[in-house]
Amino acid sequence: MELVLKNADVFKKSMEAIAVLIDEAELVISDNGIELKATDPSQISMVDFSLPKKAFTKFESENIRLGLDLDYLNQVLSRANSSDELVISLDEKKSFLTISFKGNATRSFQLPLIDISTNDVPNPRIDFDSELLISAGFLQNAFKDAALISTHITLGTTDEKFFVKATSSKGNLNEEIAQDSVVLFEMKVKKESKSMFPLDYLQDMLKAATSDTKVTLLLKSNAPVKVAYTIGDASVTYFLAPRIENA
Repeated sequence: MELVLKNADVFKKSMEAIAVLIDEAELVISDNGIELKATDPSQISMVDFSLPKKAFTKFESENIRLGLDLDYLNQVLSRANSSDELVISLDEKKSFLTISFKGNATRSFQLPLIDISTNDVPNPRIDFDSELLISAGFLQNAFKDAALISTHITLGTTDEKFFVKATSSKGNLNEEIAQDSVVLFEMKVKKESKSMFPLDYLQDMLKAATSDTKVTLLLKSNAPVKVAYTIGDASVTYFLAPRIENA
């Protein structure tokens, strides 16, 4: 097996986006490219990642699953320079994954593969009522504002606007943006939506996004939120279960 990416940065940022929620997981390598789908240990969030075959300058592999400690993988990937080429390969016994950075010098790290017995995780089937294309920078700032107030946050839509709210003994936060806002690129609302979520998960989900990243946000009242964006050719999708408020 040998996979070559011209820019190590895309894979590095993608793994960072996954490791905020998942400690260890299986990378699935197939004719489609690289995929990973897993739930976090608390089972309230999941991540669905894919990097298509076309993103690679060389892609030679059989169908294989690679169990990895993502925290350690990220420590290794953090050693990549922005201009480095990334080469991913397996040793002959298929017990180690070799990560090589090719730049001014060639540096290779061998990571032990780990046995992870996982079942395939299906994406939640939800008929969402609201769909937004919104600036990651706006969401990141709104989440920072909300963190001053509470550990939970309410996301919602009306026919005309998207809102972020937080409430606690410290006070209240209410942020609204209208459909014609420069940071809200698209908004389709079939039905007004409102759900509460743990804030730290949402903040983690956007850690790998730059402020100008366009984020797809799908909402339905008292249902998981879907958060999706791209990192180069890679796509990262998250689902996060709501906190059901007592009536």
